[in-house]
Amino acid sequence: MNLLGIIIAVTTFLVIGLFHPIVIKSEYYFGVKCWWVFALAGAVFLGLSLFVENIIASSVLGVVGCSSFWSILEIFEQRERVRKGWFPKNPKRNDY
Repeated sequence: MNLLGIIIAVTTFLVIGLFHPIVIKSEYYFGVKCWWVFALAGAVFLGLSLFVENIIASSVLGVVGCSSFWSILEIFEQRERVRKGWFPKNPKRNDY
């Protein structure tokens, strides 16, 4: 029995679930100006995935890299969700 696909699928599910609160907290504390951190992390993780020979590790690194790039879009959308009042805004920041 080959469990490789299930392992990668579950790991992908967990990584995506982990990035959701990371985006929310990042926008809350830093605003959208931290988008470059997600871009840098995405490039690093995708680059690392090219050099890792283990299929599971390479897949996980690729998923983390793509999730980092997707988070750039999500952090800007999170700003809009805060503006609409769907999420609380940070009272210490005035860039809304």
